[in-house]
Amino acid sequence: MANCHGPGQTTTQETATSTIVLVGAPNVGKSLLFHRLTGTYVTVSNYPGTTVEITQGRLDLFPGSTLALLDTPGLRSLLPITEEEQITKDILVRDNVAVIVHVADAKDLERSLALTLQLMELGPPVVLVLNMIDEAQKAGLEIDRRALEEKLKIPVVLTSALENRGIAELREAIAQALQNAENPRRTRDFSLDEIVEAHRRTRAIASAVLRRTQARTLSLSERVSQLTVHPVMGGLLLVLVLWGLYEFVGVFGAQIAVGFLENTLFGEYINPWVTQLVQRLLPWAFLQDLLIGEYGVITLGLRYAIAIILPIVTTFFFAFALIEDSGYLPRLAMLIDRLFKVIGLSGRAVIPIVLGFGCDTMATLVTRTLETRREKLIATFLLALAIPCSAQLGVILGLLAGHSLAVGIWAGVIALNFLVIGYLTAKLLPGERSLFYIEIPPLRWPLLSNLLVKTYTRVHWYLKEILPFFLVASVAIWLGQITGIFGILVNALAVIVQTIGLPREAAVAFLFGFFRRDYGAAGLYDLHNAGALSGVSLVVAAVTLTLFVPCVAQFMITAKERGWKAAIAMAAFIFPYAFFVGWVVNLVLTTLGVRL
Repeated sequence: MANCHGPGQTTTQETATSTIVLVGAPNVGKSLLFHRLTGTYVTVSNYPGTTVEITQGRLDLFPGSTLALLDTPGLRSLLPITEEEQITKDILVRDNVAVIVHVADAKDLERSLALTLQLMELGPPVVLVLNMIDEAQKAGLEIDRRALEEKLKIPVVLTSALENRGIAELREAIAQALQNAENPRRTRDFSLDEIVEAHRRTRAIASAVLRRTQARTLSLSERVSQLTVHPVMGGLLLVLVLWGLYEFVGVFGAQIAVGFLENTLFGEYINPWVTQLVQRLLPWAFLQDLLIGEYGVITLGLRYAIAIILPIVTTFFFAFALIEDSGYLPRLAMLIDRLFKVIGLSGRAVIPIVLGFGCDTMATLVTRTLETRREKLIATFLLALAIPCSAQLGVILGLLAGHSLAVGIWAGVIALNFLVIGYLTAKLLPGERSLFYIEIPPLRWPLLSNLLVKTYTRVHWYLKEILPFFLVASVAIWLGQITGIFGILVNALAVIVQTIGLPREAAVAFLFGFFRRDYGAAGLYDLHNAGALSGVSLVVAAVTLTLFVPCVAQFMITAKERGWKAAIAMAAFIFPYAFFVGWVVNLVLTTLGVRL
């Protein structure tokens, strides 16, 4: 979930007077440094592309001072290629930028310094932060900080944001830069020749200040890293990761945890107690229906959100945080780059695609990191069509758990649609192909504290954003029942769902899916528990709902990012196509006499 914002965090495109800007290549630790300097939590991950918007916090350096600190998207040079790089450059050339803090990877000094030289040409004072100095030292690298300061004529600070080292020195360097800021602004565009010249100069500087203290040998993590991108071993490791995700989210989250909350907590305690209380306090039948009826705010909306969806997204958020903090995602991007090229994408697109399994809405925002409009359209379309969000995925895995053939059919159909529709879209859409490049961070053991904070932050976001949506949807359904609109819509959908071999009751779950696909998935969970869905019909329902139209939030973000015309065209295709695929799956399975 790229940039799932934590409590007290503000994302904005506006800046205040005396702004300090954190800038640097992806995955150099800007967001964690931002947290250390401001106390405000942002999503910190071991892969590039986490920050896709401008995150603003307060930095207190002087008594009574109010300084704005901005955490910006990744920037490799001042000759921007991607939209995220252009956003950062636009921030840097504003008049109110007081200090530029360039965060660089201490292990990759030579490549980092080229951007430092470009930033120094903009005018505002620059502070160079060589982050992850602990990893550089473990790799046998020694940097002569004083000599580097002499050559660049700017302050250089050595930090390890992970270990909270060098933060006090960084604050002092920023404060000193603010007091000594006398440089005139020289905002200008850079040519390719100037960028090349900057890289040439950095080689001489790096060779003068960098020394290797021990022979270079491959560590265990580097050996494992090589295996993750191997065509055969990498594929086997991916299968192992997916199996672990299935066991943790699909079995533990969607079966054990949901079973306890759904059957024990709500079934035996909350629902009976609330039902008695409402019946005693509210004698009016229509208000009782609103709160404790079949589609009541408490018996449906609250139960779906807390008992069914919450344990699933919590386990998924934790598992996903473990995967992203380990540094595995960029390696997965390298592994499947060749496959993604078939569908018009580069390996870099694996970041928003994989993020879609957490939240398709946030993943749609992260498509900004892709280079071309063609890539952005294809990735957005595939996210809307074939990538289930964490809650939807968890419910479906929970429903199909224990039936390996059913899981295999569902996954195979979704993967086939992802590849075929992606291939056809790439053939139909004009536009240039992008080159693939991605920063590869080291493999790391994730910090448990970061995993827990990240999981808490995303669960907090879920409760804040999604829980009210479920409650409002329950009220809307209640109003629809009173006015008769709900019945009309269910009857219309019932004709379609019965055509693909599903019971009439499934129309209600698909109607819920118009609000949110995870809301609809929870409806399937209820039908399964009631015995209305089993075997072939369960697989057909899971496939159809996975391919169903994007939820309202994702649709609105798609319209914002790609335009209303593109968003409406995607939804107009996806709705009939989802039911067509469901019909085909039902026809094939029943014709072959498959028993699940």
